[in-house]
Amino acid sequence: MNDLSFGYKSPLFPYLTKSNYHPQEKLITSMANNLPFNYFSLYSTLLLFLLAFTLSESQTISINRLSIREATVYDLQLAFRHKILTSRQLVGFYLQEIQRLNPVLNAVIEVNPDALYQADKADQERKAKASASLSGLHGIPVLLKDNIGTKDKLNTTAGSFALLGSVVPRDAGVVARLRNAGAIILGKASLSEWASFRSLNAPNGWSARGGQGKNPYVLSATPCGSSSGSAISVAANLVVVSLGTETDGSILCPASFNSVVGIKPTVGLTSRAGVIPITPRQDTIGPIGRTVSDAVNVLDAIVGFDYNDQATREASKYIPPGGYKQYLKTYGLEGKRIGIVRNPFFTSGSGSLQIQAFENHFKTLRQRGAVLIDNLKIANVDVILNFTLSGEAVASVAEFKIALNSYLKDLVVSQVRSLTDVIAFNQKYSDLEKLKEFGQEIFLAAEATNGIGDKESAALLNLARLSRDGFEKLLWDYKLDALVTPGSDVAPVLAIGGFPGINVPAGYDKNGVPFGITFGGLKGSEPKLIEIAYDFEQATKVRKPPTFQPF
Repeated sequence: MNDLSFGYKSPLFPYLTKSNYHPQEKLITSMANNLPFNYFSLYSTLLLFLLAFTLSESQTISINRLSIREATVYDLQLAFRHKILTSRQLVGFYLQEIQRLNPVLNAVIEVNPDALYQADKADQERKAKASASLSGLHGIPVLLKDNIGTKDKLNTTAGSFALLGSVVPRDAGVVARLRNAGAIILGKASLSEWASFRSLNAPNGWSARGGQGKNPYVLSATPCGSSSGSAISVAANLVVVSLGTETDGSILCPASFNSVVGIKPTVGLTSRAGVIPITPRQDTIGPIGRTVSDAVNVLDAIVGFDYNDQATREASKYIPPGGYKQYLKTYGLEGKRIGIVRNPFFTSGSGSLQIQAFENHFKTLRQRGAVLIDNLKIANVDVILNFTLSGEAVASVAEFKIALNSYLKDLVVSQVRSLTDVIAFNQKYSDLEKLKEFGQEIFLAAEATNGIGDKESAALLNLARLSRDGFEKLLWDYKLDALVTPGSDVAPVLAIGGFPGINVPAGYDKNGVPFGITFGGLKGSEPKLIEIAYDFEQATKVRKPPTFQPF
Protein backbone atom coordinates (compact mmCIF):
# COMPACT_ATOMS: atom_id res chain seq x y z
CA MET A 1 0.00 0.00 0.00
CA ASN A 2 1.56 3.31 -1.10
CA ASP A 3 1.52 6.72 0.53
CA LEU A 4 -1.57 7.77 -1.41
CA SER A 5 -3.77 5.00 -0.05
CA PHE A 6 -5.79 4.44 3.11
CA GLY A 7 -3.03 5.57 5.43
CA TYR A 8 -2.67 9.04 3.89
CA LYS A 9 -3.12 11.88 6.37
CA SER A 10 -3.46 15.45 5.14
CA PRO A 11 -1.40 18.01 7.03
CA LEU A 12 -4.00 20.65 6.07
CA PHE A 13 -1.04 22.93 5.33
CA PRO A 14 -1.00 26.66 5.99
CA TYR A 15 -4.49 27.53 4.74
CA LEU A 16 -6.71 29.44 7.13
CA THR A 17 -9.86 27.76 8.39
CA LYS A 18 -12.19 28.75 11.17
CA SER A 19 -10.74 26.04 13.36
CA ASN A 20 -7.10 27.17 13.09
CA TYR A 21 -7.30 30.90 12.36
CA HIS A 22 -5.75 33.24 14.92
CA PRO A 23 -5.65 37.06 14.92
CA GLN A 24 -1.84 36.95 14.83
CA GLU A 25 -2.01 35.35 11.40
CA LYS A 26 -3.56 38.55 10.06
CA LEU A 27 -0.52 40.47 11.24
CA ILE A 28 1.84 37.85 9.80
CA THR A 29 0.01 37.98 6.48
CA SER A 30 0.21 41.77 6.45
CA MET A 31 3.95 41.64 7.14
CA ALA A 32 4.44 39.05 4.40
CA ASN A 33 2.59 41.21 1.92
CA ASN A 34 5.04 44.04 2.60
CA LEU A 35 8.26 42.06 2.21
CA PRO A 36 10.51 43.31 -0.60
CA PHE A 37 9.36 42.25 -4.05
CA ASN A 38 12.77 40.84 -4.95
CA TYR A 39 12.54 38.33 -2.10
CA PHE A 40 9.40 36.81 -3.56
CA SER A 41 10.68 37.16 -7.12
CA LEU A 42 13.82 35.13 -6.38
CA TYR A 43 11.94 32.55 -4.32
CA SER A 44 9.20 32.17 -6.93
CA THR A 45 11.67 31.83 -9.80
CA LEU A 46 13.57 29.05 -8.04
CA LEU A 47 10.32 27.33 -7.15
CA LEU A 48 9.04 27.55 -10.73
CA PHE A 49 12.12 25.90 -12.21
CA LEU A 50 12.06 23.21 -9.53
CA LEU A 51 8.38 22.62 -10.24
CA ALA A 52 8.92 22.35 -14.01
CA PHE A 53 11.81 19.90 -13.43
CA THR A 54 9.74 17.78 -11.02
CA LEU A 55 6.82 17.54 -13.43
CA SER A 56 9.05 16.63 -16.34
CA GLU A 57 10.62 13.85 -14.26
CA SER A 58 7.31 12.20 -13.36
CA GLN A 59 4.24 12.80 -15.46
CA THR A 60 2.23 9.80 -14.28
CA ILE A 61 0.93 9.41 -10.75
CA SER A 62 -1.08 6.30 -10.15
CA ILE A 63 -2.82 4.24 -7.53
CA ASN A 64 -3.06 0.52 -8.19
CA ARG A 65 -1.99 1.17 -11.81
CA LEU A 66 -4.74 3.78 -12.31
CA SER A 67 -3.42 7.13 -13.56
CA ILE A 68 -5.16 9.85 -11.58
CA ARG A 69 -3.81 12.87 -13.40
CA GLU A 70 -6.20 13.80 -16.25
CA ALA A 71 -8.69 11.09 -15.17
CA THR A 72 -12.32 11.92 -15.94
CA VAL A 73 -15.31 11.49 -13.64
CA TYR A 74 -16.24 8.40 -15.67
CA ASP A 75 -12.72 6.97 -15.22
CA LEU A 76 -12.89 7.51 -11.47
CA GLN A 77 -16.34 5.98 -11.12
CA LEU A 78 -15.19 2.95 -13.11
CA ALA A 79 -12.22 2.61 -10.76
CA PHE A 80 -14.55 2.82 -7.76
CA ARG A 81 -16.77 0.09 -9.17
CA HIS A 82 -13.83 -2.20 -9.88
CA LYS A 83 -12.45 -1.58 -6.38
CA ILE A 84 -9.09 -0.30 -7.60
CA LEU A 85 -9.65 3.16 -6.09
CA THR A 86 -11.36 4.59 -3.03
CA SER A 87 -12.58 8.10 -2.39
CA ARG A 88 -10.08 8.36 0.47
CA GLN A 89 -7.23 7.58 -1.91
CA LEU A 90 -8.55 10.07 -4.43
CA VAL A 91 -8.96 12.87 -1.88
CA GLY A 92 -5.51 12.04 -0.50
CA PHE A 93 -4.01 12.39 -3.96
CA TYR A 94 -5.62 15.79 -4.54
CA LEU A 95 -4.60 17.05 -1.09
CA GLN A 96 -1.03 16.04 -1.82
CA GLU A 97 -1.12 17.76 -5.21
CA ILE A 98 -2.50 20.94 -3.63
CA GLN A 99 0.26 20.87 -1.05
CA ARG A 100 2.85 20.41 -3.80
CA LEU A 101 1.61 22.87 -6.43
CA ASN A 102 -0.45 25.50 -4.62
CA PRO A 103 2.57 27.46 -3.29
CA VAL A 104 3.19 28.38 -6.94
CA LEU A 105 -0.32 28.41 -8.42
CA ASN A 106 -2.31 30.01 -5.57
CA ALA A 107 -5.39 28.21 -6.87
CA VAL A 108 -6.83 27.03 -3.54
CA ILE A 109 -7.59 29.29 -0.59
CA GLU A 110 -8.63 26.57 1.87
CA VAL A 111 -8.95 22.81 2.00
CA ASN A 112 -11.82 21.22 3.86
CA PRO A 113 -10.70 19.68 7.19
CA ASP A 114 -13.59 17.21 6.77
CA ALA A 115 -12.68 16.11 3.23
CA LEU A 116 -11.19 12.77 4.31
CA TYR A 117 -14.15 12.13 6.61
CA GLN A 118 -16.52 12.76 3.69
CA ALA A 119 -14.40 10.41 1.57
CA ASP A 120 -14.64 7.65 4.18
CA LYS A 121 -18.39 8.17 4.31
CA ALA A 122 -18.62 7.83 0.52
CA ASP A 123 -16.54 4.64 0.61
CA GLN A 124 -18.83 3.14 3.25
CA GLU A 125 -21.93 4.08 1.23
CA ARG A 126 -20.43 2.46 -1.86
CA LYS A 127 -19.94 -0.79 0.04
CA ALA A 128 -23.48 -0.72 1.38
CA LYS A 129 -25.33 0.25 -1.82
CA ALA A 130 -25.42 -0.97 -5.39
CA SER A 131 -23.32 1.31 -7.58
CA ALA A 132 -26.24 1.82 -9.96
CA SER A 133 -28.17 3.59 -7.18
CA LEU A 134 -25.40 6.17 -6.64
CA SER A 135 -25.11 9.40 -8.62
CA GLY A 136 -22.33 10.10 -11.11
CA LEU A 137 -20.71 12.51 -8.64
CA HIS A 138 -20.85 10.20 -5.63
CA GLY A 139 -17.46 10.16 -3.93
CA ILE A 140 -16.04 12.74 -6.37
CA PRO A 141 -14.16 15.74 -4.88
CA VAL A 142 -15.29 19.22 -5.99
CA LEU A 143 -13.68 22.61 -5.36
CA LEU A 144 -15.93 25.63 -4.92
CA LYS A 145 -15.15 29.22 -5.81
CA ASP A 146 -14.72 31.15 -2.56
CA ASN A 147 -17.91 33.16 -3.05
CA ILE A 148 -20.11 30.03 -2.82
CA GLY A 149 -21.36 29.53 0.73
CA THR A 150 -20.84 26.36 2.77
CA LYS A 151 -22.27 25.75 6.24
CA ASP A 152 -19.22 23.87 7.51
CA LYS A 153 -15.67 24.57 8.69
CA LEU A 154 -14.78 26.41 5.49
CA ASN A 155 -14.87 30.18 5.13
CA THR A 156 -16.79 32.00 2.40
CA THR A 157 -15.01 35.28 1.78
CA ALA A 158 -14.84 36.24 -1.92
CA GLY A 159 -11.09 36.38 -1.27
CA SER A 160 -11.43 39.27 1.19
CA PHE A 161 -10.30 39.39 4.81
CA ALA A 162 -13.45 41.40 5.54
CA LEU A 163 -15.50 38.18 5.47
CA LEU A 164 -12.97 35.90 7.17
CA GLY A 165 -14.75 34.18 10.07
CA SER A 166 -18.23 35.04 8.82
CA VAL A 167 -20.87 32.30 9.20
CA VAL A 168 -23.45 31.64 6.51
CA PRO A 169 -26.99 30.61 7.49
CA ARG A 170 -27.03 27.55 5.23
CA ASP A 171 -25.28 25.84 2.35
CA ALA A 172 -25.66 27.60 -0.98
CA GLY A 173 -28.36 25.95 -3.09
CA VAL A 174 -25.83 24.41 -5.48
CA VAL A 175 -23.77 23.08 -2.55
CA ALA A 176 -26.81 21.39 -1.04
CA ARG A 177 -27.39 19.69 -4.40
CA LEU A 178 -23.76 18.57 -4.61
CA ARG A 179 -23.96 17.08 -1.12
CA ASN A 180 -27.22 15.31 -2.03
CA ALA A 181 -25.42 13.83 -5.04
CA GLY A 182 -22.73 12.46 -2.73
CA ALA A 183 -19.96 14.79 -3.90
CA ILE A 184 -17.08 15.64 -1.55
CA ILE A 185 -16.46 19.33 -0.87
CA LEU A 186 -12.67 19.47 -1.16
CA GLY A 187 -12.25 23.16 -0.37
CA LYS A 188 -12.48 26.69 -1.69
CA ALA A 189 -10.79 27.90 -4.86
CA SER A 190 -9.21 31.32 -5.15
CA LEU A 191 -10.70 34.06 -7.31
CA SER A 192 -10.37 37.67 -8.34
CA GLU A 193 -11.35 39.39 -5.09
CA TRP A 194 -15.06 40.19 -4.83
CA ALA A 195 -15.45 38.52 -8.24
CA SER A 196 -13.58 41.42 -9.91
CA PHE A 197 -16.09 43.96 -8.61
CA ARG A 198 -13.98 45.88 -6.10
CA SER A 199 -11.42 47.58 -8.32
CA LEU A 200 -10.57 48.36 -11.92
CA ASN A 201 -6.85 47.96 -11.28
CA ALA A 202 -6.48 44.63 -9.44
CA PRO A 203 -5.01 41.90 -11.68
CA ASN A 204 -7.12 38.94 -12.75
CA GLY A 205 -6.82 36.12 -10.23
CA TRP A 206 -5.64 38.28 -7.32
CA SER A 207 -7.26 38.42 -3.90
CA ALA A 208 -5.98 39.53 -0.52
CA ARG A 209 -6.54 36.08 0.98
CA GLY A 210 -5.49 33.98 -2.00
CA GLY A 211 -2.63 36.00 -3.48
CA GLN A 212 -2.01 36.03 -7.23
CA GLY A 213 -3.35 32.99 -9.06
CA LYS A 214 -1.06 31.65 -11.79
CA ASN A 215 -1.81 30.19 -15.20
CA PRO A 216 -0.44 26.60 -15.09
CA TYR A 217 0.50 26.63 -18.77
CA VAL A 218 2.57 29.82 -18.76
CA LEU A 219 2.94 31.10 -15.22
CA SER A 220 3.50 34.70 -16.30
CA ALA A 221 0.30 34.72 -18.41
CA THR A 222 -3.05 35.82 -17.06
CA PRO A 223 -5.31 33.10 -15.60
CA CYS A 224 -8.20 35.47 -16.32
CA GLY A 225 -11.02 35.82 -13.81
CA SER A 226 -12.93 35.96 -11.75
CA SER A 227 -13.28 32.15 -11.40
CA SER A 228 -9.51 31.88 -11.76
CA GLY A 229 -8.79 29.33 -9.03
CA SER A 230 -11.65 27.10 -10.14
CA ALA A 231 -10.13 26.87 -13.64
CA ILE A 232 -6.48 26.69 -12.54
CA SER A 233 -7.24 23.86 -10.09
CA VAL A 234 -8.98 21.72 -12.69
CA ALA A 235 -6.34 22.42 -15.35
CA ALA A 236 -3.49 21.52 -12.98
CA ASN A 237 -5.18 18.36 -11.67
CA LEU A 238 -5.68 19.66 -8.15
CA VAL A 239 -9.26 18.41 -8.53
CA VAL A 240 -11.34 16.80 -11.25
CA VAL A 241 -14.20 19.36 -11.34
CA SER A 242 -15.07 22.69 -9.75
CA LEU A 243 -17.76 25.33 -9.56
CA GLY A 244 -17.35 28.90 -10.75
CA THR A 245 -19.66 31.89 -11.01
CA GLU A 246 -20.22 34.31 -13.87
CA THR A 247 -21.69 37.76 -14.13
CA ASP A 248 -19.88 38.75 -17.32
CA GLY A 249 -17.14 36.37 -18.53
CA SER A 250 -16.03 34.96 -15.17
CA ILE A 251 -16.39 31.29 -16.18
CA LEU A 252 -15.85 31.54 -19.93
CA CYS A 253 -12.64 33.60 -19.70
CA PRO A 254 -10.73 31.48 -17.12
CA ALA A 255 -11.87 28.35 -18.95
CA SER A 256 -10.40 29.73 -22.17
CA PHE A 257 -7.05 30.78 -20.67
CA ASN A 258 -6.59 27.56 -18.68
CA SER A 259 -7.60 25.07 -21.41
CA VAL A 260 -10.62 23.65 -19.61
CA VAL A 261 -14.34 23.40 -20.31
CA GLY A 262 -16.58 25.98 -18.66
CA ILE A 263 -20.37 26.07 -18.80
CA LYS A 264 -22.16 29.35 -18.16
CA PRO A 265 -25.78 28.25 -17.64
CA THR A 266 -28.90 30.22 -18.44
CA VAL A 267 -29.47 32.64 -15.55
CA GLY A 268 -31.73 30.91 -13.02
CA LEU A 269 -31.00 27.38 -14.21
CA THR A 270 -28.73 27.02 -11.15
CA SER A 271 -29.56 28.60 -7.82
CA ARG A 272 -27.63 31.70 -6.72
CA ALA A 273 -28.93 31.47 -3.15
CA GLY A 274 -26.06 31.55 -0.67
CA VAL A 275 -23.58 32.92 -3.23
CA ILE A 276 -21.99 36.33 -2.68
CA PRO A 277 -23.73 38.36 -5.40
CA ILE A 278 -22.88 40.96 -8.01
CA THR A 279 -26.23 41.32 -9.76
CA PRO A 280 -29.04 38.72 -9.69
CA ARG A 281 -29.98 39.89 -13.18
CA GLN A 282 -26.79 38.36 -14.61
CA ASP A 283 -25.25 36.08 -11.94
CA THR A 284 -25.10 32.37 -12.69
CA ILE A 285 -23.28 29.34 -11.21
CA GLY A 286 -21.65 26.81 -13.50
CA PRO A 287 -19.25 23.86 -13.69
CA ILE A 288 -15.65 23.69 -14.86
CA GLY A 289 -14.04 20.41 -15.97
CA ARG A 290 -11.33 19.08 -18.24
CA THR A 291 -13.93 17.53 -20.53
CA VAL A 292 -17.43 18.42 -21.67
CA SER A 293 -18.78 15.22 -20.11
CA ASP A 294 -17.27 16.07 -16.71
CA ALA A 295 -18.79 19.55 -16.77
CA VAL A 296 -22.16 18.14 -17.83
CA ASN A 297 -22.06 15.61 -14.98
CA VAL A 298 -21.79 18.52 -12.56
CA LEU A 299 -24.43 20.56 -14.38
CA ASP A 300 -26.91 17.71 -14.00
CA ALA A 301 -26.32 17.69 -10.26
CA ILE A 302 -26.71 21.44 -9.61
CA VAL A 303 -29.68 22.55 -11.74
CA GLY A 304 -33.20 22.84 -10.38
CA PHE A 305 -35.71 24.86 -8.39
CA ASP A 306 -34.67 26.44 -5.09
CA TYR A 307 -37.25 28.34 -3.07
CA ASN A 308 -34.45 30.66 -1.90
CA ASP A 309 -33.92 31.84 -5.50
CA GLN A 310 -37.15 32.61 -7.33
CA ALA A 311 -35.39 32.89 -10.69
CA THR A 312 -35.04 29.10 -10.59
CA ARG A 313 -38.82 28.72 -10.73
CA GLU A 314 -39.04 30.17 -14.24
CA ALA A 315 -35.76 28.69 -15.51
CA SER A 316 -36.51 25.16 -14.30
CA LYS A 317 -38.85 24.77 -17.29
CA TYR A 318 -35.70 24.53 -19.43
CA ILE A 319 -34.40 21.40 -17.66
CA PRO A 320 -34.99 18.41 -19.95
CA PRO A 321 -36.48 15.18 -18.58
CA GLY A 322 -33.60 12.78 -18.11
CA GLY A 323 -31.05 15.55 -17.61
CA TYR A 324 -28.20 16.76 -19.78
CA LYS A 325 -25.95 13.70 -20.10
CA GLN A 326 -28.22 12.35 -22.86
CA TYR A 327 -26.92 15.16 -25.12
CA LEU A 328 -23.32 13.93 -25.05
CA LYS A 329 -23.66 12.70 -28.63
CA THR A 330 -20.84 11.82 -31.02
CA TYR A 331 -22.83 13.23 -33.96
CA GLY A 332 -24.19 16.23 -32.11
CA LEU A 333 -23.03 18.71 -34.75
CA GLU A 334 -25.01 17.13 -37.57
CA GLY A 335 -27.58 19.59 -38.92
CA LYS A 336 -26.78 22.32 -36.36
CA ARG A 337 -26.97 25.88 -37.69
CA ILE A 338 -24.06 27.88 -36.28
CA GLY A 339 -23.51 31.59 -36.90
CA ILE A 340 -20.18 33.39 -37.32
CA VAL A 341 -19.88 37.12 -36.59
CA ARG A 342 -16.52 38.10 -38.12
CA ASN A 343 -16.61 41.70 -36.96
CA PRO A 344 -15.53 42.24 -34.21
CA PHE A 345 -14.76 38.69 -33.11
CA PHE A 346 -12.55 37.32 -35.89
CA THR A 347 -10.83 40.42 -37.29
CA SER A 348 -7.55 40.88 -35.40
CA GLY A 349 -4.39 39.38 -36.85
CA SER A 350 -5.86 37.50 -39.79
CA GLY A 351 -2.60 35.62 -40.28
CA SER A 352 -2.13 34.74 -36.64
CA LEU A 353 -1.95 31.24 -35.20
CA GLN A 354 -5.28 31.75 -33.44
CA ILE A 355 -7.13 32.90 -36.54
CA GLN A 356 -5.76 29.97 -38.52
CA ALA A 357 -6.80 27.60 -35.75
CA PHE A 358 -10.35 28.93 -35.86
CA GLU A 359 -10.49 28.59 -39.65
CA ASN A 360 -9.48 24.94 -39.20
CA HIS A 361 -12.15 24.56 -36.53
CA PHE A 362 -14.76 25.96 -38.91
CA LYS A 363 -13.76 23.25 -41.39
CA THR A 364 -14.14 20.64 -38.67
CA LEU A 365 -17.61 21.93 -37.79
CA ARG A 366 -18.64 21.64 -41.45
CA GLN A 367 -17.10 18.19 -41.80
CA ARG A 368 -19.10 17.05 -38.77
CA GLY A 369 -22.33 18.12 -40.47
CA ALA A 370 -22.90 21.63 -39.12
CA VAL A 371 -24.25 24.38 -41.35
CA LEU A 372 -22.18 27.55 -40.85
CA ILE A 373 -23.79 30.90 -41.65
CA ASP A 374 -20.91 33.34 -42.09
CA ASN A 375 -20.39 37.12 -41.99
CA LEU A 376 -23.35 37.87 -39.74
CA LYS A 377 -23.79 41.05 -37.69
CA ILE A 378 -25.13 41.69 -34.21
CA ALA A 379 -26.93 45.04 -34.13
CA ASN A 380 -25.14 47.61 -31.94
CA VAL A 381 -22.48 45.07 -30.94
CA ASP A 382 -19.96 47.87 -30.33
CA VAL A 383 -22.31 49.34 -27.72
CA ILE A 384 -23.04 45.96 -26.14
CA LEU A 385 -19.32 45.26 -25.72
CA ASN A 386 -18.78 48.62 -23.99
CA PHE A 387 -19.54 48.19 -20.28
CA THR A 388 -20.30 51.91 -19.88
CA LEU A 389 -22.13 52.73 -23.13
CA SER A 390 -24.49 49.76 -22.87
CA GLY A 391 -25.71 50.76 -19.42
CA GLU A 392 -24.34 47.59 -17.83
CA ALA A 393 -22.08 49.61 -15.51
CA VAL A 394 -24.84 51.92 -14.28
CA ALA A 395 -27.25 49.05 -13.65
CA SER A 396 -24.70 46.67 -12.12
CA VAL A 397 -23.25 48.98 -9.47
CA ALA A 398 -26.71 49.85 -8.15
CA GLU A 399 -27.83 46.22 -8.18
CA PHE A 400 -24.59 45.16 -6.48
CA LYS A 401 -25.12 47.44 -3.49
CA ILE A 402 -28.66 46.18 -2.98
CA ALA A 403 -27.75 42.50 -3.40
CA LEU A 404 -24.58 42.61 -1.29
CA ASN A 405 -26.26 44.44 1.60
CA SER A 406 -28.99 41.82 1.60
CA TYR A 407 -26.42 38.99 1.61
CA LEU A 408 -24.39 40.51 4.45
CA LYS A 409 -27.44 41.15 6.63
CA ASP A 410 -28.44 37.50 6.28
CA LEU A 411 -25.14 36.18 7.70
CA VAL A 412 -25.27 34.57 11.14
CA VAL A 413 -21.90 36.06 12.11
CA SER A 414 -19.97 38.80 10.31
CA GLN A 415 -17.76 41.75 11.11
CA VAL A 416 -19.27 43.60 8.11
CA ARG A 417 -23.00 44.06 7.54
CA SER A 418 -23.09 46.42 4.58
CA LEU A 419 -21.04 47.70 1.65
CA THR A 420 -20.30 50.73 3.84
CA ASP A 421 -18.70 48.40 6.40
CA VAL A 422 -16.63 46.61 3.75
CA ILE A 423 -15.28 49.91 2.41
CA ALA A 424 -14.40 50.98 5.96
CA PHE A 425 -12.69 47.63 6.61
CA ASN A 426 -10.55 48.04 3.50
CA GLN A 427 -9.56 51.52 4.61
CA LYS A 428 -8.70 50.33 8.13
CA TYR A 429 -6.67 47.35 6.88
CA SER A 430 -5.39 49.01 3.72
CA ASP A 431 -2.04 47.19 3.78
CA LEU A 432 -3.71 43.80 4.11
CA GLU A 433 -6.17 44.53 1.31
CA LYS A 434 -3.57 46.40 -0.82
CA LEU A 435 -5.83 49.41 -1.08
CA LYS A 436 -3.03 51.76 -2.15
CA GLU A 437 -2.04 49.46 -5.02
CA PHE A 438 -5.46 48.47 -6.33
CA GLY A 439 -8.07 50.81 -4.83
CA GLN A 440 -11.81 50.15 -4.47
CA GLU A 441 -13.37 52.54 -6.97
CA ILE A 442 -16.14 50.13 -8.00
CA PHE A 443 -17.16 49.79 -4.35
CA LEU A 444 -17.21 53.58 -4.00
CA ALA A 445 -19.30 53.98 -7.16
CA ALA A 446 -21.77 51.38 -5.88
CA GLU A 447 -21.94 53.01 -2.46
CA ALA A 448 -22.86 56.32 -4.10
CA THR A 449 -26.00 54.79 -5.64
CA ASN A 450 -29.42 54.96 -4.03
CA GLY A 451 -31.48 52.09 -5.34
CA ILE A 452 -32.99 51.78 -8.83
CA GLY A 453 -33.85 55.29 -9.94
CA ASP A 454 -34.59 56.86 -13.31
CA LYS A 455 -30.99 56.54 -14.53
CA GLU A 456 -30.78 52.86 -13.57
CA SER A 457 -34.22 52.10 -15.02
CA ALA A 458 -33.21 53.68 -18.32
CA ALA A 459 -30.02 51.59 -18.34
CA LEU A 460 -32.00 48.41 -17.71
CA LEU A 461 -34.41 49.21 -20.54
CA ASN A 462 -31.47 49.86 -22.85
CA LEU A 463 -29.84 46.54 -21.94
CA ALA A 464 -33.08 44.69 -22.65
CA ARG A 465 -33.43 46.48 -26.00
CA LEU A 466 -29.83 45.79 -27.01
CA SER A 467 -30.26 42.11 -26.20
CA ARG A 468 -33.62 41.78 -27.93
CA ASP A 469 -32.61 43.63 -31.11
CA GLY A 470 -29.10 42.19 -31.20
CA PHE A 471 -28.28 38.62 -30.20
CA GLU A 472 -31.85 37.37 -29.89
CA LYS A 473 -32.97 38.81 -33.23
CA LEU A 474 -29.91 37.40 -34.99
CA LEU A 475 -30.50 33.86 -33.73
CA TRP A 476 -34.22 33.98 -34.48
CA ASP A 477 -33.85 35.56 -37.94
CA TYR A 478 -31.30 33.00 -39.12
CA LYS A 479 -32.76 30.07 -37.15
CA LEU A 480 -29.40 29.54 -35.46
CA ASP A 481 -28.74 26.89 -32.84
CA ALA A 482 -25.63 28.72 -31.64
CA LEU A 483 -23.12 31.48 -32.28
CA VAL A 484 -19.43 30.53 -32.35
CA THR A 485 -16.86 33.04 -31.06
CA PRO A 486 -13.23 33.03 -29.89
CA GLY A 487 -12.39 32.77 -26.20
CA SER A 488 -14.76 34.75 -24.02
CA ASP A 489 -15.09 37.75 -26.36
CA VAL A 490 -18.85 37.24 -26.58
CA ALA A 491 -19.31 37.31 -22.78
CA PRO A 492 -21.07 40.72 -22.53
CA VAL A 493 -23.51 39.70 -25.28
CA LEU A 494 -24.50 36.61 -23.31
CA ALA A 495 -24.34 38.37 -19.93
CA ILE A 496 -26.86 41.14 -20.50
CA GLY A 497 -29.49 38.69 -21.75
CA GLY A 498 -28.85 35.88 -19.25
CA PHE A 499 -27.92 33.53 -22.12
CA PRO A 500 -25.86 30.33 -21.79
CA GLY A 501 -22.46 29.55 -23.28
CA ILE A 502 -19.92 26.72 -23.28
CA ASN A 503 -16.19 27.24 -23.72
CA VAL A 504 -14.07 24.36 -25.04
CA PRO A 505 -10.25 24.27 -25.48
CA ALA A 506 -9.35 25.40 -29.01
CA GLY A 507 -5.57 25.77 -29.12
CA TYR A 508 -2.38 27.37 -27.80
CA ASP A 509 -0.64 30.50 -29.00
CA LYS A 510 3.05 30.72 -29.97
CA ASN A 511 3.99 31.08 -26.29
CA GLY A 512 1.92 28.10 -25.18
CA VAL A 513 -0.91 30.14 -23.65
CA PRO A 514 -4.28 28.40 -24.19
CA PHE A 515 -7.29 29.86 -25.95
CA GLY A 516 -10.81 28.50 -26.20
CA ILE A 517 -13.86 28.56 -28.44
CA THR A 518 -17.30 29.51 -27.14
CA PHE A 519 -20.69 28.32 -28.34
CA GLY A 520 -23.50 30.59 -27.14
CA GLY A 521 -27.25 30.29 -27.54
CA LEU A 522 -30.64 31.49 -26.40
CA LYS A 523 -32.07 30.82 -22.93
CA GLY A 524 -32.56 27.13 -22.27
CA SER A 525 -30.47 26.04 -25.27
CA GLU A 526 -28.03 24.02 -23.13
CA PRO A 527 -29.02 20.69 -24.79
CA LYS A 528 -28.03 21.98 -28.25
CA LEU A 529 -24.90 23.68 -26.92
CA ILE A 530 -23.82 20.46 -25.19
CA GLU A 531 -24.34 18.46 -28.40
CA ILE A 532 -22.24 21.00 -30.33
CA ALA A 533 -19.49 21.35 -27.72
CA TYR A 534 -19.16 17.61 -27.09
CA ASP A 535 -18.96 16.65 -30.76
CA PHE A 536 -16.44 19.46 -31.40
CA GLU A 537 -14.34 18.32 -28.44
CA GLN A 538 -14.35 14.70 -29.57
CA ALA A 539 -13.43 15.67 -33.14
CA THR A 540 -10.54 17.96 -32.14
CA LYS A 541 -9.22 16.76 -28.74
CA VAL A 542 -7.16 19.92 -28.37
CA ARG A 543 -6.57 19.87 -24.64
CA LYS A 544 -3.20 18.80 -23.25
CA PRO A 545 -1.90 18.87 -19.65
CA PRO A 546 -0.27 22.07 -18.40
CA THR A 547 3.43 22.70 -18.93
CA PHE A 548 4.16 25.13 -16.04
CA GLN A 549 6.44 27.26 -18.22
CA PRO A 550 7.81 30.25 -16.27
CA PHE A 551 7.53 32.74 -19.15
